[in-house]
Amino acid sequence: MRIERAAIDNQRSVGPQPTIRNRESLRYLHLDVFTSRPFEGNQLAVFPEPGDLPAETLQAIAKEMAFSETTFIYPAEKGGDVKMRIFTPGEELPMAGHPTIGSTFALAAEGTIVRGREQFVFELGVGPTPVSLEWDARGLSFAWMTQPLPTFGPTIVDRAPLAAAIGLEDTSLAPDRPAQVVSCGVPFLFVPLTTRAAVDAVAFDRRAMVRCCAAAGTGELPVFFFTTEGPETVYSRMLAPGFGVAEDPATGGASGPLGAYLLRHRVVSPEEAREMVSLQGVAMGRPSRIHIAIDGEPDRITRVRVGGRSVLVGRGELMI
Repeated sequence: MRIERAAIDNQRSVGPQPTIRNRESLRYLHLDVFTSRPFEGNQLAVFPEPGDLPAETLQAIAKEMAFSETTFIYPAEKGGDVKMRIFTPGEELPMAGHPTIGSTFALAAEGTIVRGREQFVFELGVGPTPVSLEWDARGLSFAWMTQPLPTFGPTIVDRAPLAAAIGLEDTSLAPDRPAQVVSCGVPFLFVPLTTRAAVDAVAFDRRAMVRCCAAAGTGELPVFFFTTEGPETVYSRMLAPGFGVAEDPATGGASGPLGAYLLRHRVVSPEEAREMVSLQGVAMGRPSRIHIAIDGEPDRITRVRVGGRSVLVGRGELMI
C-alpha cells in the first residue's frame, strides 16, 4: 500500500511543470541604505524595469524579497524624472525615505542619473519628491530628499497603558515630551524615552498598542521610539508589525517627522535642527545613520529634508 501511494504521488507530480523558459526574469539591485559600509544600514531591492506587472504581483515580489521595502521604477508620468512605487512586505506606501535614498543610488549606478547632476525628482504617491545630489571622484556620495511639511496629530495622554504596551515602567517615558502622531507623508507614533537602555528594552505588545492608538483616535500605526541620550541627536528604533515589518533598521519616512517633532517641542534649537543625526538599527546589528535637516521655527517649519549614503552590495534576477 505504501508503494502504491508513492507511485500515485509520483504520477501526479508528472506533467506540465513551470520552467525557467516559460517565466519572466526581472533584474534587481540590492543596496544597503543609510550607511557607507556593506552589511549595515537598511536593505533595499530596486527593480529598474518591472514592466506592467499588476499590483498584486508587485506585492508578492516585495513579500518574497522580505526587505523593509522594495521599489519599482517606471517612466515619468507627471513631469518628474521617474515614477516609483514602494512596497513593504505587507502593503504599498505613498512615500518612504530609505527607498528614495537607496533608489537614487541605484539609478546612479544604472546610469539613469548622470554624474554631476544636482537634482532628481521622483513621482511618488504623495506627489513630486525632489532629491538633491552630491558627488565625489567615485560617484554619487550623498543624497537629500525633501519631504512634505509635517502635520501634527493626536497625543497619547494615558501614559501607564502606553508603558505597559511596550514592556516598560512609565518612568522610562520622557516626562516632559508627549507621545504624538506626526506625519510627513506617512504617519508615525513617536514615543520619547529616557535612555538608550529603555529604547533597547522595548518589548512590543501589538494588541495593547492598538488599544492605545484607538484611545487616541488613530488606527494602528508604526511606532518610533527614541531618546536624546548619547552623542547623536537621537538613538532610535522603529517597530511596524502592521506594515509587515517587525523592526526597521533605518526609517527615512519617520526621520523627517522625527526632526519636526524635535523642533516643535524645542528639544533642539532652530540652529541644531538644521544638522541632526538619528542612529537607528543598532539593536538589530545593522547600525544606520540618518541625517535630518529641518528649516524654520518651532511653530513654523518651512522645509524637511532627510539624507544619507548607500552602498550597492549585489545584483540579481527574480523569476516570476
